[in-house]
Amino acid sequence: MNLKKRTGVLAAAALLSISNISAQTFSNFNYRGNDKIYKDNPLQSDEFYSPILQGCYPDPSITKKGEDYYLVNSSFSMFPGVPIFTSKDLVNWKQVGHVLDRPSQLKVEKGGVSQGIYAPDIKYNKYNDTFYMITTQIAGGVGNMVVKTKDPAKGWSEVQKLNFDGIDPAIFFDDDGKAYIVHNDAPPKGTEQYQGHRVIKMWDYDLEKDQVVAGSDKIIVNGGVDLTQKPIWIEGPHLYKYKGKYYLMCAEGGTGGNHSEVIFMADSPKGPFVPAKNNPILTQRYFPRDRKEKVDWAGHADLVEGSNGQWYGVFLAIRPNVNNRVNKGRETFILPVDWSGTYPVFQNGLVPMKPKLKMPQGAQNQTGQNGFFPNGNFTYSDKLTDKNLDFRWIAMRGPRENFIATTKNGVKINPFETNIKALAPVSALFHRLQHEDFETSVVLDFKPKSEKELAGITCYQSEKFNYVFGMTKKDKDFYMVLERTEKGESKLIASEKISSSKAITLQVTGEKDMISFSYSQDGKNFKNLGGPVSGDILSTDVAGGFTGSLIGLYSTSSNDIVPN
Repeated sequence: MNLKKRTGVLAAAALLSISNISAQTFSNFNYRGNDKIYKDNPLQSDEFYSPILQGCYPDPSITKKGEDYYLVNSSFSMFPGVPIFTSKDLVNWKQVGHVLDRPSQLKVEKGGVSQGIYAPDIKYNKYNDTFYMITTQIAGGVGNMVVKTKDPAKGWSEVQKLNFDGIDPAIFFDDDGKAYIVHNDAPPKGTEQYQGHRVIKMWDYDLEKDQVVAGSDKIIVNGGVDLTQKPIWIEGPHLYKYKGKYYLMCAEGGTGGNHSEVIFMADSPKGPFVPAKNNPILTQRYFPRDRKEKVDWAGHADLVEGSNGQWYGVFLAIRPNVNNRVNKGRETFILPVDWSGTYPVFQNGLVPMKPKLKMPQGAQNQTGQNGFFPNGNFTYSDKLTDKNLDFRWIAMRGPRENFIATTKNGVKINPFETNIKALAPVSALFHRLQHEDFETSVVLDFKPKSEKELAGITCYQSEKFNYVFGMTKKDKDFYMVLERTEKGESKLIASEKISSSKAITLQVTGEKDMISFSYSQDGKNFKNLGGPVSGDILSTDVAGGFTGSLIGLYSTSSNDIVPN
């Protein structure tokens, strides 16, 4: 059954179950970004913005077939998993779906928000005209795995588990048709020299069996560029062949403030690999903490050759807010790569990064038009009435089709008997936070029948760090409530009795590092609830983990927020 047909069947089943509970319909969703960096840096006709994917799109990997580029990102416990984008010019990107869109592929039902899918690698093998996506699934006992397809937009195979430990696997296809896998792993037992000491391993890969060849593993990098300096967390490896030489590129220094990208070269795919003398080839770690228009944590990169012979690298980095918090999470950036010397170097990757780049030759900026993802300060509006919701709407730990049904009036959410703090699938549709300054709103049609029912908006960093803003009931009265959960401990910020005679508009506004929650019963006049509150708990460096924050349209039949 194809994806659209399967989605329709699941939505119909959800609609039947919804008829037995309180109707809660969300419609007319609007999201608008208003960041100063874009107002201060307007685009010229030959420019585009980096990051190319704003918000929580970390760990990018890229490949090319003919004129088409394909890019994937980590998705952790989000469902469906591994968003996949396509482009013909590296500027304009269109999402064509998700690689892991079925429960049989993605076992994250009980995973924390930062478990699940780590560091996917996508590569096209021209010898068998097949795309491969290889990754580590930290959930459900899966581990390292691979899926494949002839067409990335038309569904991927079931999971093939791979017989090795460690994380961050990547696949490489050599000119002679042979295939290899490289990945991060712990040093051999008894040889670990310090905290964060890791190695890069290589395996031969059997393309017929889709499995590594037993006994073929070999350590090709021990520790990092210079073991005497005790480098930490060598990971995210990718292997390339260029002008007869083999290049191994890895992240080093951990995925925080010391993050970097380093490069090695060898005459054989199995080494020995010699590090470049000018490593790192990409980092933002050397610059003042308070620099203007700050980009930080740059690394975990992948390279691709452009149509005109110019190479490019995609990588993750962050743009902290005015209080140095990381609410948007790790985003996907791009830079041209200079490979005129022996080793590649990211152009302007070793100076403070700028928000704008010159477009590749022949490209025209169409972001936000003709189905391409927007960037910069943009507005995204969705009536939520389309039979097939936009790909950017995701769920957590399970398919969104298990709890939604689209109608001509909007999307109905069938509340699960779990709330947003559960380590389980939750009945919420999520949209990534993509700006520091933003405004989002949605119309909610809902009349709770008991105090156990709640519907509204959640600003969600994880199951232990989030805000919930919504409507519930106490005795015979309806209330708006605002709750803050930090480290799993919840606190009621404010509550207010309201009339619930008709649909209510919910609004969330972010400015710098503060967030305001407001509601309107006439769609025009808004009333704030609880005053501006800190966005601190929505930051990766406060909440931990690897994700950015999400804005969720949320419903539950296990509400535990009690109005005053």
